[in-house]
Amino acid sequence: MNNFDYDLIVIGAGSGGTRTARIASGYGAKTAVIEGDRAGGTCVLRGCVPKKLLIYGSEFSHQVEDAIGYGWETGSFKSNWKDLISKKNKELDRLHGIYKNLIITSGCDLIPGWGKVLSAHEVLVKNKSSKERKISAKKIMIAVGGKSSFPEFDGNLNMINSDEALDLKELPKSILIYGSGYIAVEFAGIFNGFGVETNLVFRSDFVLRGFDLDIRKKLTEQIENRGIKVFSKTTIEKIEGNDQFLTHLSNGKKILSDKVMGATGRIPNIETLGLNEIGLKTGKQGNIIVNEFNQTNIESIYAIGDVTDRINLTPVAIAEGHAFSDREFGNKNRFISYNNVPSAVFSQPPVSVVGLTLEDAKTLNIKAKEFVSEFNPLKNTITGKQEKTLMKLVVDENDKVLGAHMLGDYSPEIIQGIAVSIKAGAKKSDFDATIGIHPTAAEEFVTMK
Repeated sequence: MNNFDYDLIVIGAGSGGTRTARIASGYGAKTAVIEGDRAGGTCVLRGCVPKKLLIYGSEFSHQVEDAIGYGWETGSFKSNWKDLISKKNKELDRLHGIYKNLIITSGCDLIPGWGKVLSAHEVLVKNKSSKERKISAKKIMIAVGGKSSFPEFDGNLNMINSDEALDLKELPKSILIYGSGYIAVEFAGIFNGFGVETNLVFRSDFVLRGFDLDIRKKLTEQIENRGIKVFSKTTIEKIEGNDQFLTHLSNGKKILSDKVMGATGRIPNIETLGLNEIGLKTGKQGNIIVNEFNQTNIESIYAIGDVTDRINLTPVAIAEGHAFSDREFGNKNRFISYNNVPSAVFSQPPVSVVGLTLEDAKTLNIKAKEFVSEFNPLKNTITGKQEKTLMKLVVDENDKVLGAHMLGDYSPEIIQGIAVSIKAGAKKSDFDATIGIHPTAAEEFVTMK
């Protein structure tokens, strides 16, 4: 084929796909974007944004407890879940409109429907009314993200996933959440904050496998102190019920709840793309295998974001898409770095990290040591609440800071700034030479001895 309908077809109008298309179109590439749902993708419509809005809403119950400790007299205080969901959905509609306009006003064709890759240059688009059309392009970008994945056991389909949890019409009186990753921990905080009896069941010993061990232990302890019932080293054997659900656990216990939510992981959303039929290589989890150019084993087909299952963060997908379009259509030799990518878990309290843990350093045969600060924040001294903040710096033998880890209020905001320092190669002596802002939690990062 020498004559193509487009220079670039992007399958998926999430954050990564939208950025890819906009930048490519800005360089003059004729670009089509295929989206079967609504422009905006997982993060904007079914993930980061709506989840963070519900987290904000759930935190007010704890803030009222603090207010009482500071002498405020409070009367009736209760949430209106239906009103919150309505306002959340209104905001998502607004954001969807923005994403749709970004794609169209940048000169791209936004094509509604689901894409199936037919060959190195052809995509079949099937819309909701089952009408089909073929389009072709010199290059194809797959940016379809991931989807929820449930383990196999009797009654597993009785579980709701995170998409459904974000849009419950009624707030349940009780819920069991299965999982220990960021989605499970964040939703446990949401439901607990709204007064729902919350059970958290997971296979590992502490939440957030892969994070610093001390932070994992401390967060597990603190969410228990907030009233979440934790069942560690436990799996689900079966779920029975219709209106209410009886969950049988591997430790012999049975838990009755209004809802059961599965949050045991996500997998690349490739099921309908037809990749096996064209010989495109994927990994064990269905992740699309790409090289440093985000290129698959088929020269004209590329992939970015969660579908590649590398660093599954929205800003990474956006950066990958932008760099791709700069290289392929802007004549710029630009790549992104996957080192020292900061991340956050919006648990209650939140966790944020950048760089290596001490265990990571040992695995890489790097000689390193930790500097640790643990304290009860000033705010808690009047309320009497005991919920300690934990902060760490990991430093190598040449005084270079390899990682920063924090559990506590405002940690995502604080670590974002610390990430700039670590990315720039700061040494512990640079931290030590910096004057702290007092009284703050952040100042502990420049006073650790």
